Amino acid sequence: MMNKIAVFTSGGDAPGMNACIRAVVRSAVYYGIEVYGIRRGYNGMISGDIFEMKSHSVSNIIQRGGTILKSARSKEFMTKDGRQKAFEQLQNNGIQGLVAIGGNGTFTGASIFYDEFGIPAVGAPGTIDNDLYGTDHTIGFDTAVNTALDAIDKIRDTADSHDRVFFIEVMGRDSGYIAIQSGIAGGAELVMVPEVLTPIAEVTEVLKQGWSRSKSSSIVIVAEGDEEGNAAEVAEKIKNRIGIDIDIRVTTLGHIQRGGIPTAYDRILASRLGLAAVEGLMGGQKGVMAGIINNEIVYTPFKDTIRLPKPINEDLLRMVKILSV
Repeated sequence: MMNKIAVFTSGGDAPGMNACIRAVVRSAVYYGIEVYGIRRGYNGMISGDIFEMKSHSVSNIIQRGGTILKSARSKEFMTKDGRQKAFEQLQNNGIQGLVAIGGNGTFTGASIFYDEFGIPAVGAPGTIDNDLYGTDHTIGFDTAVNTALDAIDKIRDTADSHDRVFFIEVMGRDSGYIAIQSGIAGGAELVMVPEVLTPIAEVTEVLKQGWSRSKSSSIVIVAEGDEEGNAAEVAEKIKNRIGIDIDIRVTTLGHIQRGGIPTAYDRILASRLGLAAVEGLMGGQKGVMAGIINNEIVYTPFKDTIRLPKPINEDLLRMVKILSV
């Protein structure tokens, strides 16, 4: 029987992490399980920054962005000595299982930790990139898309007023999900993502076709990890290729996509996954991520979540081309 568990957040923050923490704590309390919080991810696990949480500990946090448990990337946990220290701290506090809220790096650490020390963990996917195999959506993705969309809508006003071409860079080092969703919703002329090569020649041709139809302004969404480069690099290549005087501007949205009040969708998703993580631990699950596929809770082994790519929906890219005419 699982009597004591701990929850922590690790890696990049994502809107909805607090809603997930709240769900973990309240679910544990409901089932009569002692629950502890670990501050600053694996760093806090190593240093023993562990404290008991009660139902009131998570009052009034469901609407807050970021994470009340703080987050960090731990180089020390990547070493065997660091993991040994973390294990000893968990043992000192009598903790029998973990809920890890984060992404690939978080789950990699939890998987290695279980292999070495036998502490079971269930993950909840918390990353705005939506790049984890084993779930349709990750916590924070919907909010990040809406944040990007709000900025795109504002930039389009300026693009239209001044007959400009804007290259807008969104987050997505290895994943184009934010770029595609915000690009479709924002009416972008083109979306460039890491999963599919979009040559500069193709970008130039799409823009020229727009100008031939008297389109005076354009928006191109560029995921930061696109193979042709970031938005500034793509814009420079386009300038050099066109060879005519076109007013081109670049905007990098950056970390505003990681913060902010989580949407209703992210709050509900995070709550479902937090509950699923606790019930998974209670049911003997270990080394798995709780996800939602086709609106059903599923548990995917960390090794698959880490190893298997999450394919981009190429129909959505096709939609961008069709709707930009």
